[in-house]
Amino acid sequence: MDITADERFKRISTFIFDIDGVMTDGSVLALESGEQARIFNVKDGYGINRAIKMGYRVAILSAQNQVGVRKRLEYLGITDIFIGASPDGKLPIYQKYMADNQLTEDEVVFMGDDLPDYEVMLTGVMGACPADSSPEILEIADYISPKNGGQGAVRDLVERVMKAQDTWMRWFK
Repeated sequence: MDITADERFKRISTFIFDIDGVMTDGSVLALESGEQARIFNVKDGYGINRAIKMGYRVAILSAQNQVGVRKRLEYLGITDIFIGASPDGKLPIYQKYMADNQLTEDEVVFMGDDLPDYEVMLTGVMGACPADSSPEILEIADYISPKNGGQGAVRDLVERVMKAQDTWMRWFK
């Protein structure tokens, strides 16, 4: 029996996001200082912050490792930040996070966009991706956001999950 994305959304308690190509559009601004700046979407940030305030877990799993990015993630209220992972080494970090937090794959959604995310998306977790993801990721994703990376894909996913669980507008009721 196939389970629809909307049915799977009802089980989600934890979001795990990649950064480049998911939370950003994948562009890097190389500054003279050596910092490689990224641009984040404020609406994505609002969705993440809202999810955290409503009791969802949010984790970041990314190979990129910049001080400014960490500060942005912490500002949003994210405490489970795993950045600086080898592009080929996301799977062991994901598996440890799952075990340490006693999570099952049916309660987690992972949003990735490119080949370093492939192994995690094959684990049985609900795999999501932005519309402009690599063809290999688009082929295996359980949910494809109509939004591109850095252009609202994160907010779209968070909002869809929270609406499926009737928690999106709970603050205002």
